[in-house]
This record gives sequence, structure tokens and C-alpha cells, in this order.
Amino acid sequence: MDLRRAVSIVAGACAALALVGTAGAVAWTQTGDEGRTVGTWQEPAAAAPTPVAVQQPVGATSETRKAAGTKAAEAPAAGGSRDGGARDHESAVKAAEDGRQKIGELVSADKLLGYRAPHREVFRYPGASYVKLHFSRMTMVPGDYVTVSDAAGKESYRYDAPKLLDTATPNDRWAMSITGDTAVLEVHRGGGALLSSLLGRLGVHVDQVAKGFSPQERAARTPQRTGREESVCGGDESSDAVCYRSADPVAYTRSKAVARLLINGTELCTGWRIGTKNRMLTNNHCFDNSDDAYETEVWFNYQCAKCGGYDVFRPTKVWGDTVIATNHVYDYTLFTVEKFASVRKFGFLTLDTGRPARGQELYVPQHPAGEPTRIAGRHGEKAGTCAVADNAFDGYAQDSDVSYYCDTEGGSSGSPVLSRKTDKVVALHHFGGCPNSGVRADLIYKRIKSYI
Repeated sequence: MDLRRAVSIVAGACAALALVGTAGAVAWTQTGDEGRTVGTWQEPAAAAPTPVAVQQPVGATSETRKAAGTKAAEAPAAGGSRDGGARDHESAVKAAEDGRQKIGELVSADKLLGYRAPHREVFRYPGASYVKLHFSRMTMVPGDYVTVSDAAGKESYRYDAPKLLDTATPNDRWAMSITGDTAVLEVHRGGGALLSSLLGRLGVHVDQVAKGFSPQERAARTPQRTGREESVCGGDESSDAVCYRSADPVAYTRSKAVARLLINGTELCTGWRIGTKNRMLTNNHCFDNSDDAYETEVWFNYQCAKCGGYDVFRPTKVWGDTVIATNHVYDYTLFTVEKFASVRKFGFLTLDTGRPARGQELYVPQHPAGEPTRIAGRHGEKAGTCAVADNAFDGYAQDSDVSYYCDTEGGSSGSPVLSRKTDKVVALHHFGGCPNSGVRADLIYKRIKSYI
């Protein structure tokens, strides 16, 4: 069996220290503000503080996926801005490239666990925000399995032995990340000690580890702003999503459908559930093929438990699976996830098929710089800079985007931009530069409606 697909979650928790609070169902039914219906979700327990930091056909091969994703034609961008000046297309392209935020680094490892070797190994990187192991080889007796856990055993994932003689399934895979700075790898022998002792060539080999930057490392590695990256425009008006729980429970509920994407172990974007089916949407510049989707962790409910606090809810982590459609010019990728039933409870968003009006108020739930969900756009007063500046703004194509001054950062790529009037997604965020901009949802809808 494929190592990735053999994984089962023993228990889930945010990193390292004791749990606080208790799980409970939280239901909102109606808000008196604008009469908008609010959803229901399940609140897991909070944990102690954690460092945070061309259309494709379904079933395309990895070769055709990669070819299509990298060869999409780009329309020239003449640009438009709030004052009517020309937008620098090179800046827009650079902003998109910068949107896949570097959140960690790879370090070499050479650890063999198994039958004649030690069967338990601790990988600790002080201050790391997460630790993620890569198995270059996993050859074990049927019935044996390995676990990767945090130091306290609160977050743990099990990987069963691949079937012997299974040559079709790749043997090298990333394990799911462990939140915090310590991962404990252990081989469990269920296939018999005598047989195991005779099979000294078998075992589990870890050849590299991805570790998340600490807040200090992230700050040191952040380049000086050029105005081309995704941008905080003026003062940062975004807030922890939970700050909206009473002030705007609709926005808070919608933010539950937004997920943190950890791509290939070290890079970050934002994605979100679209429609009732197993469908997720992010940017094409985040990833454009199923190989990358398959190595992407999708974290739901990675949110602060209290407004302005440090405790975070226990995230529900699932793997990405298959890219269904992607397009470079309109910068979207539609994909599925594994274990969809475990994330269905977090709800979904829908696309607004009409172009928003200038001045229309917006809000943007997102994972800027990998932090727990934040929402840009104030509530209860004029929305400040988070409003439509231009509804015919040039991105990769003429008039393809909506521009706004909502605050974003690296890692916010792929976030939904929602209208306060309709609570539907009017744009898929992808460019910074003040104004920031997102691809118009009505243009994306025409291209993906048959899939959602």
C-alpha cells in the first residue's frame, strides 16, 4: 500500500504543551446585523502557544499536467490603478512568484530504523514551527508500522508497511508534519520478532527533514519590501479571525472554509473549499499539477482561540490529491483532497458570478506568512481600504482582476476575496503592490463551473 495513503491519524493536537479548553459544538443561527445566515461547526480543543509563522483535463498524466501548467499563454497586461497609471506587468508577475511563501528549509538526515538498527529516533530542532520527515525507503514486514508523533504523543500519525512485492507504489514519501520542534519516529513490530531479526536489510530510512522557520528566522529571512510583493497597504487592518466571532459571525464562519497549504514541505499558500463537493481552489502559481498537490498538506481550522491571543485551535490536516483544472492566465488551480469527510464540517464558499461595483466593501480571510487565519477588512464601520478600487484591473490579462487595498502578505496567495454585500467570493487573490488584486470570480466561474 502507498505510504501516504496508508496513513491514519492516531490523535491530533497542536504542538508541544498541554491542551487548554474543551471541545464543543458551537452553532450560530442568525445575526441581527444584515440578516445573513450563519453556519455551524465543531470547535476542537485549543492547544498551548505554538510558533507560527491553460485548462487541464481530468486525469491528465504528470507529464501533460506539467507541460500544460508551464506553457499557458500570457496575455499582455496594460495595467490600471486607482490613479489611472499603467501597472507594471513585471511587478505583477514577480508578486505572484513571491506569493508562494518560503516557510521552512530542508536539512539532511541519515537515520535508519528497523530490525537490527534502533527502532526509535527523536528529531528535534529547537524553535522550529514544525518538523516533517521524508522517508527515502520504507521496507517492512507486513503487519509492522511506524508512527511519527510529537514529544507528548498528542499529535501522531501511523504509516502501515507497504505490501511486499509492490513495485508500482513509490516507496519514498513525506510524512505529515508535526507541529512544534520535535518529531518522534518509532517502528512498531507486529510481524513477529523472530522474522524481523532475520531481515536485517529491512527498515525505514529518513534522508531529509523539513523544518519550519522560527519567528526569528522568518523575520531574518524576510527581504526588504520592494512594493511588488503581496502588501500591507498603510497600517495593517487585518485581525485574527476569532475577533470577528461576535462582531461579524458570518465572516468568521466563512473563514472556517479557508486552509493553510504547506507545499512540498517548505512553502506556503492559502486555499479554500469551493462548493459542496470535494473541491479546493488556490492559485496556479502555488502549484499546477497533481504531483505537487499530492505533496501538499491542507490545514483546516488553524485559527487563534482568542482575539489577540496565542493559543490556537487544533488544526485538521489532510493531504491534497488531484488537480482537476488549472490556468496560468487566470491563476487558479482546482484540486481535491484526501479524507474529505474529515474537513466537510468546516463549510464552503461560493463564487459570485457578477462583477462587484467600485467601492463595494470586501473582506479577505487568509494565512499571511503562515499565521493562523486572519481577516482583512474591518466590521461595524466603513471598511477602510478593504473595498473595490477598480473592477476592471489588469492582471495577466486585460480587465482580468479586481483591485483593492486589503492587507495581505506572502502566503496569502490563493485567498478568497469576499463581498460584504453577498458574502460570496468576488476574486481569487494573487497580486500585491498597493493596490493588491485578485482574479475576477465571474471569469473563473465560466471556466470551472462544470467541475463544481
